[in-house]
Amino acid sequence: MIEDFVFQNTTKVYFGREQMQHLGEEVSQYGRKVLMVYGGGSIKRNGLYDRIMKEMEKSGVSVLELAGVEPNPRHTTVNRGAKLCREENVDVILAVGGGSTIDCSKGISGLSMAEGTDDIWELVENGTPCKNGIPIVVVLTMAATGSEMDSGAVISNMEKNKKEALLDLPCSQGLYLKIRPIRLRFLPTRQPAVVLIS
Repeated sequence: MIEDFVFQNTTKVYFGREQMQHLGEEVSQYGRKVLMVYGGGSIKRNGLYDRIMKEMEKSGVSVLELAGVEPNPRHTTVNRGAKLCREENVDVILAVGGGSTIDCSKGISGLSMAEGTDDIWELVENGTPCKNGIPIVVVLTMAATGSEMDSGAVISNMEKNKKEALLDLPCSQGLYLKIRPIRLRFLPTRQPAVVLIS
């Protein structure tokens, strides 16, 4: 028997094939300087990168990039992204990918505005909540991770051989999401399998 419940989520969702046209308006409402965070480069091979850059150009947004986000994002990658945000006065983060890219972006967002540290692992180990964060806009390329709809992130520290959660990130409460279902057809069959197992 299903119990009664109340559900509230502040994530705004654009779903459908032609929703990319709204990307520029969503990003530009936060400012004119964006850090685009993505993984291994499949977005360049499948044309998504070019489409995003075209939308950013139309909206007058300048783009910095943090490419190469690993599965189970490393704390060192989060630290590099936060350093870029601080040095370049980034207004908004654009996460393009699946759960790992989104988790990395959440960590970057929180660390960028954290006081007293430039290492996300200190926040993870101490359970220190991030009080503020840079807004995040997401172009989701992988279904099933759920990271686009929650306020947590999983960060890995390979030096310590640990993978830990960072919860209650305020930046993710204002997350805006774009879903391009047509892109799922072009994923290698291994990708959805790994996500389902994870």
